[in-house]
Amino acid sequence: MTVNLGGREALALRMTSLLLRPHPTADPGGVADVVEWFGAMQAQDLASGMWSLGVRLPALGHDDVHAALERREALRTWPMRGTVHLVPPRDARWMLELTGVRSLAAAATRRAQLGLTEADADRAVDVLGAALAGGTRLTRARCLDALETAGIGTGGQRGYHLLWYASVRGVTCLAPNVGTEQTFALLDEWAPAPRRPERDEALAVLAQRYVRGHGPVTAREFAGWTGLTLTDARRGLAAAGDALATVRVDGEEALVDAALLDAPREPVDDLLVLPGFDEYLLGFKDRSLMLDAAHRNAIVPGGNGVFQATVVRGGRVVGTWKRSLDKAGVTVRVFPLVPLDRRSRDGVEGALSRYADFLARPLRVVWPD
Repeated sequence: MTVNLGGREALALRMTSLLLRPHPTADPGGVADVVEWFGAMQAQDLASGMWSLGVRLPALGHDDVHAALERREALRTWPMRGTVHLVPPRDARWMLELTGVRSLAAAATRRAQLGLTEADADRAVDVLGAALAGGTRLTRARCLDALETAGIGTGGQRGYHLLWYASVRGVTCLAPNVGTEQTFALLDEWAPAPRRPERDEALAVLAQRYVRGHGPVTAREFAGWTGLTLTDARRGLAAAGDALATVRVDGEEALVDAALLDAPREPVDDLLVLPGFDEYLLGFKDRSLMLDAAHRNAIVPGGNGVFQATVVRGGRVVGTWKRSLDKAGVTVRVFPLVPLDRRSRDGVEGALSRYADFLARPLRVVWPD
């Protein structure tokens, strides 16, 4: 049976699946629950990744989320599309082997552009592995120093490429920041008990998590999110079986978490402030349910891949916001994309108050004149 959904119904399901609203089978108690629910959460910008967790865990502050990452409830690495994500530690290795390695296809071309050889990259992996052995945790700067000491140049973008390469190869991972400094550790030491699913099982697990975390979605969107081929994407969705259900949204077939079909689809009237790199927008190729085409450039200026933080009302993006931190607190400037009445502005300020509480800082909100 295929259920037909209107746009508003589909949007309500999407917000529920994204844990921005209560889900009938999920009650996340902490960071590990949210990250495993999604399977992976984009987090190349750490501040955005922290608030992506905080907005879904309203009882936690920034220090609580940081402590959870120190407890290794999740870790960051490059599991797909050459982009940093938060993933469950015990799933990091099979995700790297399933999807992360696909980004290695372009590595030879990039190395040539940087003046590196494959031997340089492989030696860098060995150097970093030795430097981090025995539970050692090094800042980015110290990792680069270790490479330079070994005679491997890190100027320009060479250092970043080699750090990325070592992580995609499954040797290192990103540990939580120490202060403002990025740190690295050995993946085997931060995830000592990895899951080892067979390939078809891994495809099914990733498919189920993507759909329950983002649905309604299509196979094309799953392929785009993971970097898998469309053939493998369809194979994973088929292998997920009865955990998924088919719906039609605006005449197109899509998939959702089967548990959502019997859930009440309440009116979508939430008002949220989300970070720029949040799965609510990043997890899709087709963002028409959430974003007016006229506002695309405001969200990703110039199409440069850098997403602005968003104000979301009733599931639709209605503005952007920028924060600045100083000793006095956090100042947030709001940039509406549609007219916002007093009630909506009060809602925005209430949502931003939650963000300020998350940071444990006083809040100042600035609206356009």
